[in-house]
Amino acid sequence: MTKVILAPINIDNLQLLDEIIPDLKNISKLDFVIEPLKIDISEAYSVERGQYHSTTILKLMIENISNQSSKVVGIVKNDLFIPVLTYVFGEAQLNGKCSLVSLFRLHEEFYSGKSDYELLKQRTIKEILHELGHNFGLIHCKDWECVMHSSSAIEEVDIKGYRYCKLCSQRIKETFEIS
Repeated sequence: MTKVILAPINIDNLQLLDEIIPDLKNISKLDFVIEPLKIDISEAYSVERGQYHSTTILKLMIENISNQSSKVVGIVKNDLFIPVLTYVFGEAQLNGKCSLVSLFRLHEEFYSGKSDYELLKQRTIKEILHELGHNFGLIHCKDWECVMHSSSAIEEVDIKGYRYCKLCSQRIKETFEIS
């Protein structure tokens, strides 16, 4: 079974990740484990934007896990951006081993001021599986129910499904021999 490391970066409360691992394993048939990654992401901070450049964090991750054979999904609480977008929910190496997910804009409080922990869990699962899909070589899917559908707004995260569509699942299985 393919191992995936959920690597919290500068996150103290691991309860959310502990709670979603059974769902991630059930949905994807991958083996998820938590291994915190101690890296300093301060160089990724943009004073002008008040956000962190996700590509810089990915670069730091790659430098710090060079001997790791597993897929690694970094989890941060910070707001992320890339220069051409106002924000991103995450970023991944296409066909690589590292990806990154931000919890910042997955919290319902960001939009409505109301806390919804179950919704946070659902959104986090979707974004982890989405970025991981890129690591497995998948590009954005046109199927709105596929977890690989692109999400430029939180409503699109909420609309898409948890699973890879038949075509995306087949591509992962053929490429990585995952059952």
